[in-house]
Amino acid sequence: MSTPYAKLPAWADYGLIPLVNLAVAFIVAGLVVLLVGENPFRAAVILVEGAFGRGQGIAYTLFYATTFIFSGLSVAVAFHCGLFNIGGEGQGYIAGLGIAIVCLSLDSVLPWYLLFPIAIAAAALFGALWALIPAWLQAKRGSHIVITTIMFNFIAASIMVYMLVDVIKPVGAMAPQTRNFLDGAQLPKLNWLIELFGFAKIRSAPFNISFILALVMAWLVWLLIWRTKLGYEMRTYGFSPKAARYAGISETRIILVAMMISGALSGMMALNPTMGDQHNVALDFVSGAGFVGIAVALMGRSHPVGIVLASILFGMLYQGGAELSFEMPNISRDMIVIIQGLVILFAGALEHMFRPAIQALFASLSPKSVGMAEAGKGA
Repeated sequence: MSTPYAKLPAWADYGLIPLVNLAVAFIVAGLVVLLVGENPFRAAVILVEGAFGRGQGIAYTLFYATTFIFSGLSVAVAFHCGLFNIGGEGQGYIAGLGIAIVCLSLDSVLPWYLLFPIAIAAAALFGALWALIPAWLQAKRGSHIVITTIMFNFIAASIMVYMLVDVIKPVGAMAPQTRNFLDGAQLPKLNWLIELFGFAKIRSAPFNISFILALVMAWLVWLLIWRTKLGYEMRTYGFSPKAARYAGISETRIILVAMMISGALSGMMALNPTMGDQHNVALDFVSGAGFVGIAVALMGRSHPVGIVLASILFGMLYQGGAELSFEMPNISRDMIVIIQGLVILFAGALEHMFRPAIQALFASLSPKSVGMAEAGKGA
């Protein structure tokens, strides 16, 4: 007779299993490092120290994590509604157009604290509208959301190439980007916050106030999903569309609303690199963050707290990986991408690999299963 599976406690489901997956990913990554002739333990030390050993490293880690929080929340909102939004890259890209319009128009008129809310609204609106089209195609025409959102990434990239090359690029400029934003569209840095903990003065890291916005959005997503009627309807539809229809939940409405919220969150991730770092909108400023958000949401179990922690992990991989490729020449940037890919593989595609074994272990250790075994022996 097969061993019964036990329902895992929350700490095991949301903590133990992701840690096991992460540990296996780093063990396999260590073997890859060993194959190129480097010490995996030294590589791990450099990776962690590069991300958290100095104030500059921490600031860059949190800067990368900020973008991943937005993209992870975007994917998670769609997940809860049973939708797979792979279009975060394109939604964030198109949101950059909204940010450019606002900043180029108002950066000489308004201070940052008045322009920032307008830019947030513009980024969310452009991202939501770009997500609305594939959502409508699924709700009204039965088109698969995965296919349409992937295709819309390419359409968004083409639109941005046209806009940045032929429309909003300054006259006489060669680079496909907008002019640099003035002070009114440059977000203040939060490096001083890290310096309060005794780290040396941070001069160049782009860690900025959009990190606080990301944390606020994480809290609002938690409220939406678990404390509102709309969130309950989204989770109901994601769990069973038939049950949702039987309960009177409009399928079209819930798909459109969920995808627009998801697109708005994807759009807001454009604020961090454009207003917080490079102070312009250039080609490929999203840099794959929309796809990283899928792994972040999977590793974080689509819960805002887990997403924040997973985003910091991927921020560590980005920042620590840059230090690692510098300190160990045999470990190229491509090797860092392999390590990131292994984390995504085990935390995402293979996230349930160890679940049956862990469930069986919990079943064998539970008092109920022990009692059943003793009763079987007595019979």
